[in-house]
Amino acid sequence: MALPEWARAHGSPLYAAMIRGSPADFDVTEELGYDFDGAGEHDFLYIEKIGTNTEWLARQLAKFAGVAARDVGYSGLKDRDAITRQWFSVPRWHTPDWATLDIDGIKVRDVQRHSKKLRRGAHKANHFRIVLRGSGVGSVPIDERLAAIAEQGVPNYFGPQRFGRDGANLDLASVWAAGKRLPRHKRSIAISSARSFLFNETLHQRVQDGSWNRLLPGDIANLDGTGSVFIIDALDQELEQRCRELDLHPAAELPGDGSNCKNELWQKAFDKARVKPGSRSLRLRVTDLQAHDVNNGIALTFTLGRGAFATSVLREIVV
Repeated sequence: MALPEWARAHGSPLYAAMIRGSPADFDVTEELGYDFDGAGEHDFLYIEKIGTNTEWLARQLAKFAGVAARDVGYSGLKDRDAITRQWFSVPRWHTPDWATLDIDGIKVRDVQRHSKKLRRGAHKANHFRIVLRGSGVGSVPIDERLAAIAEQGVPNYFGPQRFGRDGANLDLASVWAAGKRLPRHKRSIAISSARSFLFNETLHQRVQDGSWNRLLPGDIANLDGTGSVFIIDALDQELEQRCRELDLHPAAELPGDGSNCKNELWQKAFDKARVKPGSRSLRLRVTDLQAHDVNNGIALTFTLGRGAFATSVLREIVV
């Protein structure tokens, strides 16, 4: 299934650019955001990886430590074609010697002890350094666009990687919704991609009508940087001011059981599977956003909270 071209908030892209000329051009560092207790049955490994996806590496760590793959924890999936640094937790039941771990493209930068397994979504933020390269990069001033993004944020779209190559995960979602039994992990992918697509469609409409960064009566409001949400029964000046200051964001539903999404096939499947509805902010706050000249391009540095996609920032600048 081909993905639509969802609306941009800050105008047409400034440049046509190559983003992943090499892994070093896409650099991601995870910030966990809490301290370790120094004891317990889990080793926390801070790993730098190149050319490796998170799930594959988790399976290799499990094999090395002699534990089941499900016992290895990580907070988020990181890009394969990049240099990334993130934490993994691995049970130390068989006292693995991490100094002897030998996997191409993998470096264990730190080892800590902690009493609890690392859970999905537990990290605080990701710090990005992404190089834009191309003959036209830098031909148009970028400062005004960056200032608008820093002040207003960007639409919080799910990135194209959520939908698979050529939208294949959406085809999987339709196959699942039609009644085909899928392995547990593929079923999870199908549900996640369907809900993400429907959210993006809602956000697209809000960008088109100019309300993606404003609270409306009846909206779900999300407190920045948290999962805390509440319904806006009536607007007042304080709520509007907090929204302008990026302390509150309008949010939309992630459909589930009892929702009323436009895709009837998917909705019936959500109901049957008792998928719990959720919500997601329509707006993404971008912090520490800067541009630096580099050889044959521009390097962007910025920080995003958990669950956010760097592509949501990049699509407001480049195509």
